Amino acid sequence: MENKNTLIALMLMLAVWFGYSLFFQPPPPVSPPAEPQLVSAEVVPAVVPVSSPQLAAVPQFDMDTAGSSQPAPVREVTVENELYRAVFSSSGARLIAFELKNYRQESDLDSPLISLVDPSTFRDSTLNTSGMDGMGFPVDAVYQIDNSENHFKLDGAQQQSLVFSYMRQDGFKIEKTYIFHGDKYAFDLLLNVSNGSQQPVRGSLSLSLLHPWDDAEKGDQFTFVGPVTLAADELNTDDPEDLVKEPRHYGKDVTWSAFEDKYFISAVVPLNGASEKVRIEKTSSSVRNSFESPYIILESGQSAVLSYLLYFGPRDLDVLKEVNYNLDRAIDFGFFSLIATPLLHFLKFFYSFVGNYGVAIIILTVIIKLLFWPLTHKSYASMKHMQKLQPEMQKLREKYKNDREKQNRELMQLYKTHRVNPLGGCLPMLVQIPVFFALYKVLLGAIELRHAPFAFWITDLSLKDPYYVTPLVMGATMFIQQKLTPSTMDPVQAKMFMLMPVIFTFLFLNFPSGLVIYWLVNNLLTILQQYFIHKKA
Repeated sequence: MENKNTLIALMLMLAVWFGYSLFFQPPPPVSPPAEPQLVSAEVVPAVVPVSSPQLAAVPQFDMDTAGSSQPAPVREVTVENELYRAVFSSSGARLIAFELKNYRQESDLDSPLISLVDPSTFRDSTLNTSGMDGMGFPVDAVYQIDNSENHFKLDGAQQQSLVFSYMRQDGFKIEKTYIFHGDKYAFDLLLNVSNGSQQPVRGSLSLSLLHPWDDAEKGDQFTFVGPVTLAADELNTDDPEDLVKEPRHYGKDVTWSAFEDKYFISAVVPLNGASEKVRIEKTSSSVRNSFESPYIILESGQSAVLSYLLYFGPRDLDVLKEVNYNLDRAIDFGFFSLIATPLLHFLKFFYSFVGNYGVAIIILTVIIKLLFWPLTHKSYASMKHMQKLQPEMQKLREKYKNDREKQNRELMQLYKTHRVNPLGGCLPMLVQIPVFFALYKVLLGAIELRHAPFAFWITDLSLKDPYYVTPLVMGATMFIQQKLTPSTMDPVQAKMFMLMPVIFTFLFLNFPSGLVIYWLVNNLLTILQQYFIHKKA
């Protein structure tokens, strides 16, 4: 991901912030879940690959004359359920519009709905089907529709099929059957090809997922926008700029391929060997994920079916898990997944009670702080003891400045006499760094925080504080925290270290306000803890 460098930089600064005593103290001596079966027709015969020498016998068809003698007029059919509104055209049996009912472009209730497929900005639509060799037919062929209605609305567990069919003059026929569900983002697609001619038909089919692309689509340093593919159990992201130079190819081990942005994803899952290879390329106006079938041989009267699961919706971990097929892998927390995923679940759990993600973040921060309270207490207490020993340590360094080995032995004896661990001040703090970065990953891209209000001027926890109040207060608390932290550094090092709050403040100015709230509350709790430690000292 593109935010890798930022994460590394932040990790290094945090390591310095939490563990400076490690660097300035003298060192001591030396199976994915089972997949549900999709409704599908039996392949008769099975999809059969043939060798390339047979291609010479494949009949070719003129795309201008291959259609039926009486083409049907172009129709549009709208399908709605509880979650989306989709529009299909009989021209190519393609998806030409797709709106999500529960997500808007802005937090304003009058803002337009999110469109994952928008005909006003993308004339090519998506879910295009084409045929190669003896199965060739126009991409924009006008299909017959099995139903005269132009609008369907589904609720709950209702299911609705929409069948598009197109037949060439020689009797070769293709059917695209979409199967919709009233309460799911995912829907199914069956491509059925049958040979009604007297001659064998050989060839392959391609299903294309298209997404418009221009420079404005590009993500920022924290967000990847572009095609993503799960192949051989590995998540692959392909930068559209790299695709201009050379398309990317994947084999039959593809579980799914998609186009994603920060919060939404459009994905195709080929089922039962429907895809032999996937080609991802950048055209002049779009990014294309093409799923090419195995080579098919149909004798007269035979047919074959290719099955796909389609998903157009939010990058919501729970929703994607329910869809299955490892689509939840699209939400990649990277190295911190083992910690980040439970943190996200806890955050959603607290939200279910309080109804405010800002409050849920505060509750989660308090609980994390309580869990680490003994460690941080031990850390600050150890640093306090080390600070008291500083005069004696300095004397030993001066006394044995020409004998490093003797100096180390004497320092070790001093630590043993006073029962002080020179690493005790930083190691407990460093343990907390993975938790911070895991929560950083969660709060940076969780769709749950999108347009989620907190209080007062913070109306969207996924965006920066518009008035920069919280990051400035966070910087101030970080300065106070640093002043209260026992230090064993020399004056020059201490002055340099005072720049850390300034650096973090500027870094957090453009961070999501939800992340800043977490860091601010954590600082306040740390200051409270340091107060009690100083009071006991």
